[in-house]
Amino acid sequence: MSYAAARRQIMPAIEHRSHRGLNNRAENSHLPLRRRERAMQGFRSPGGLQRFVSIFSAIRNLFAPPRFRRSALATHLHRLDAMAQWKAIAGVAA
Repeated sequence: MSYAAARRQIMPAIEHRSHRGLNNRAENSHLPLRRRERAMQGFRSPGGLQRFVSIFSAIRNLFAPPRFRRSALATHLHRLDAMAQWKAIAGVAA
């Protein structure tokens, strides 16, 4: 018995739609989990990953320019300003 015939026999009142785009919502809901798995690969424990990410995200937010389109000069000036702030915070001589 084919799948369609079995479906009609077992669940005749249920609408079954099979289109290649209908599963995208379910697949996309798994992306954050897969992103966490990928990030975890190089670390021995979840605690080690958490310690790294908590520090790295703060530093990255300082150095990464905003996402909207900017000129190379604006990006360069943003990074120079970020480096000056980093040196002031870290107590490194400029």
